[in-house]
Amino acid sequence: MKGKVIVIIGGTGGLGLPAARACVARGAAVVVVGRDANDAAAAIDALGVDNAAKLVADAMHAATADRAIALAVDRFGRLDGLYHLAGGSGRSRGDGPLHEIGDDGIDYTIDLNLKSVLYSNRAAVRQFLRQGDGGAVLNMASVLAFSPSPIHFATHVYAAAKAAIIGLTKSAAAYYAPQNVRFNAIAPALVETPMSERAVSDEGIRNFIRRKQPLDGGRIGAPSDLDEAAVFFLSAASRYVTGQVLAVDGGWSVSEGVPRTQR
Repeated sequence: MKGKVIVIIGGTGGLGLPAARACVARGAAVVVVGRDANDAAAAIDALGVDNAAKLVADAMHAATADRAIALAVDRFGRLDGLYHLAGGSGRSRGDGPLHEIGDDGIDYTIDLNLKSVLYSNRAAVRQFLRQGDGGAVLNMASVLAFSPSPIHFATHVYAAAKAAIIGLTKSAAAYYAPQNVRFNAIAPALVETPMSERAVSDEGIRNFIRRKQPLDGGRIGAPSDLDEAAVFFLSAASRYVTGQVLAVDGGWSVSEGVPRTQR
């Protein structure tokens, strides 16, 4: 990734900052975008002022992605990759089982998890087309898009938004392949981040995860588990890969999640 310029939407904490560190460690420059000014400042301290620039803004606003891309071009001369991680649970706004969801829960969860991705992907592909030499887009999906968990993770708007991200990724990959613009996605299972605090602190969910994510002792994922996948998709190592969804899930999507004695 030496010399590459990457914009990371949601890059100041959670899953994004470890990914930014991994990119910088391999020679890339990054623009990290986040809503909290203190987190953004701490991210620059961690990444180094020569390697990184920050934008404090809300990914749900259409102008944020345009500003982030412009900052990358102004500061580092070009754009080579976009990694969109910004998103989160709409549970506090009413997301849940379909019959319980209010209009506000729908609007907020879609704005946060889908419209923000549309904005950032649009801004990135416009810049790639202006440059004329291709680029990489990496989106954050979820195993809940295709492998639901009705007892512990029944947030139906979130799942719908993440499934739509997969549809967008594949459709855009097909359309822009002739321009050498690649679109791929990562679909994690439960990873320990501020967003997952409710789940991580629930003993019943932890017991479920020990069976549902059986790799490496049945643990909850760590942000660093996704870093190498992100580097692969954003680097020249994946130059012949597009339209793919990689489940980094500890075995979630191939596990039943029930004790063997109940089979």
